[in-house]
Amino acid sequence: MKISREIKTAVLVLSGIALFIYLFSYLKGEDLFTDKQTYYTEFDYNALSMSSPVTIRGNKVGKIEDIRYDFETGKTRVSFSVNPQLEFSKNSTIRLYETGLMGGNALAIIRANDKDIAKPGDYIPSEVQPGLVTTLKNNFSGISTDLDSAIRSADTLMTSINAMVVDESAGSLKKTIAELNETLKSFKNLSNSIQEVIATNDEKIASVLDNFDKTSKDLSELSKEIKEAGLTETIDNLNKTLVNAQEMLSAIDNNEGTIGKLLNDDSLYNNLEAASKEMELLLLDIKLHPARYRRILSKKEIPYQAPAKEQKN
Repeated sequence: MKISREIKTAVLVLSGIALFIYLFSYLKGEDLFTDKQTYYTEFDYNALSMSSPVTIRGNKVGKIEDIRYDFETGKTRVSFSVNPQLEFSKNSTIRLYETGLMGGNALAIIRANDKDIAKPGDYIPSEVQPGLVTTLKNNFSGISTDLDSAIRSADTLMTSINAMVVDESAGSLKKTIAELNETLKSFKNLSNSIQEVIATNDEKIASVLDNFDKTSKDLSELSKEIKEAGLTETIDNLNKTLVNAQEMLSAIDNNEGTIGKLLNDDSLYNNLEAASKEMELLLLDIKLHPARYRRILSKKEIPYQAPAKEQKN
């Protein structure tokens, strides 16, 4: 069957028109071959465009289909479509939020935790999330007031500092700065003098450091020799001896043992003193009456007679 030229031309024209419609829809973000479900929401003002996306947790799941002004309610009615695979509750919230500092808004689906699944054509409540630019815009008046106050305070401070610097009185800041400059110059001269002294006596300083190094080495060797000689053990033994001596002195002080009783008991001293006196009298009596003690060798008892001094007493 032979197709006429007119039929071929008509098919070609219709194909071009269909391709143009598809490309135009594709550029608008619409896919003619994809099923979609449309929902509705409302806002007090319009901050969206036909290319604004619909997201859930940051992922694009749909787009704005239509934006219209409702003359009865005075609100902006927005219809949007999402992927049919997405299911969300009818009690969810459609949030209008800013996508960046350079402008641009989008819709986000904030899911509710219930099983009342929304159906195409349902109305979903909305809310507006204030963005950074909006917040700065609302607070700009307060920020500008605070900034103006800070600038005025800074100007007052600079005026006061200027007055202090310009003051030519005896205690002025300018005189203080000059004295500080002279002090710094003195420190600089002192530093130069110290550097000259160090440079002049460099060899002597090096010799002193060498001697100190040698002395420290000798002390180290001496301490090593003392350690090897067993000085630590000697000190430990001396410490033990001192502890024993302290315990012995403590026992003597507490009347423990013979020495403690001899040193601390007064009766022994009194007895020794009495015995000493009696011994003194005995020796005196022997010296004065030696014949009296002959009875020790004699069988006849000789009676005792007190000395003449004792008889008079």
